[in-house]
Amino acid sequence: MGKLKNKMYRFMYGRYGYDTLGKVLLWTYAALLLVYMVLQFIIEEPLFYVLYPIAIFALVCYTFYRAMSRNIAKRRAENEKFCGFFKLRRNKFRDRKTHVYRKCPDCRAVLRLPKSKGKHTVVCPRCKKRFEVKG
Repeated sequence: MGKLKNKMYRFMYGRYGYDTLGKVLLWTYAALLLVYMVLQFIIEEPLFYVLYPIAIFALVCYTFYRAMSRNIAKRRAENEKFCGFFKLRRNKFRDRKTHVYRKCPDCRAVLRLPKSKGKHTVVCPRCKKRFEVKG
């Protein structure tokens, strides 16, 4: 057993492996497969029997491609973008009573601003541009 484990370590060396996005893709694959198994008895459309398995197979191929990729920086950036999207949603929900989130019109940075009524001038910390925000 030790030889097989050692061979797997050597094979995966320099490859990206699985991350949060990879795990979500695998769970999505499992859910889609379960839905397919249930719907195949209900839907009698011939196109369904062709396109749905192809879509599921494409999802598995993309997940495997990400795990075996040697372009670690690009895969890490994809994962950060995916995780950042959900982190921003969580923060917006958490701060909904005290803060508002606005995008800078110039650099598109997301700014967290305290809630207040009326118009206010805001300076973007990234690009230093001034713009007005309605409260």
